[in-house]
Amino acid sequence: MLIILLGPPGAGKGTQAERIVKEHLLAYVSTGDILRSAVKTQSVLGRKAKQYMDEGKLVPDELVVEIVKDRLMDPDCAKGALLDGFPRTVVQAEFLEKALPDIGISIDRVLSIEVEEDELIERLTGRRVCTDCSANFHLKFKPPKVRNVCDKCGGDLFQRDDDTLETVKERLDVYKQLTEPLISYYDQKGLLSAVAGSNDIDVVYEQINSILGEI
Repeated sequence: MLIILLGPPGAGKGTQAERIVKEHLLAYVSTGDILRSAVKTQSVLGRKAKQYMDEGKLVPDELVVEIVKDRLMDPDCAKGALLDGFPRTVVQAEFLEKALPDIGISIDRVLSIEVEEDELIERLTGRRVCTDCSANFHLKFKPPKVRNVCDKCGGDLFQRDDDTLETVKERLDVYKQLTEPLISYYDQKGLLSAVAGSNDIDVVYEQINSILGEI
C-alpha cells in the first residue's frame, strides 16, 4: 500500500500520519528525512544530492524521485509506505508516476486534509512553546493556566518565528502555489480522497481509516 498525504501547514498531517503508519504498519517516508539520511550514509545518490545542497541549490526533482524510489525498496516498506511532504509539485508527481513502475509499486490513495485558511491561521499563530522545556501550548486549544507561563516548569512561553502571522501567510501562499495543484492532478486520476480536517482529531482519523479500509 502506497499512500500520499497532502495538506497545508496546520492541517494536522503530522498527527494523522503518526496514527496511520502505526495502525496500518506502513513505513513513514519524509523527503527531508531521507535526503538527510542519504547524505549521511554517503550513498551514490546522497553524494549527488550533497553537491547541490553544498552549493545552496535545490536538489533536482529527478534526483529526489530516485532517492524516494530507493527508500521505497527498503525492507521496512514491504507492507507499504506513507509519503509525507512528497510530491510537493505536479512536476515531482509526474516524475514519481514514471518511476514507480520500475519497482512494481503504484499509488493506492492520496489523502488531502482540508481546512479553511482562517482556521489554519488561527491554529498556527496561536501556538506557543516554552523557552526552557519546549512544552507546547495553544492560546485557544491548549492554553496555559497562567498567561505566557509554562504549566510544567514555569518557563516563559514564546511564539516561534515561523508561527507569526506574516510567516504563516507566506507558508500558506507557497502551499497554494506549489502543492495545492496536486489536488486536481490526483483527483483527475481518481486517486484523491478529501478529508475534513476541521473536525476533532479522532473524527478526522476515523474518516481516514474508513477510506484506507476500502483499498
